[in-house]
Amino acid sequence: MTQWILFAAETAEGGLFDIDATLPLMAIQFLILAAILNALFYKPLGKAIDERAGYVQGQLKSAKEQKEKSLALAQQYEQELKEVRKQSQEIIANAQAEAQKIVSEQTQQAQQEVIAERQKASEQIEAERNQAMSALEQQVQALSKQILEKVLGREFAK
Repeated sequence: MTQWILFAAETAEGGLFDIDATLPLMAIQFLILAAILNALFYKPLGKAIDERAGYVQGQLKSAKEQKEKSLALAQQYEQELKEVRKQSQEIIANAQAEAQKIVSEQTQQAQQEVIAERQKASEQIEAERNQAMSALEQQVQALSKQILEKVLGREFAK
């Protein structure tokens, strides 16, 4: 049977693989078609893809730079915020100390005024007591004199 197949292959024309001038012609046509497709479609498409890749890379680089700048600014602002908070706490502490000092001074002044008023009142009371005592002494002397006059008579009272 294999002999029959070989015999049929030898006698048949236009077999599956005829090697004649069509094979190089087909290869040349394929190469020309590949060159035309490359020139018309693949190069512009490749150029567009390359441009797009360059654009994307540029945007990524720009985004990274902006991210670094924003992180640096955020860090700077955090540092400034810490300094401002520290300064504000110092200002608040100074204001509280100043207010405490003013309160202490006013309290001390009020205490001194109270002491002065108390001293003045004490002096006034003492003066009034002395006045009352001298008035009482005069009245006692007058009453003693009257008592002596009534008891002993007017003659011994003088």
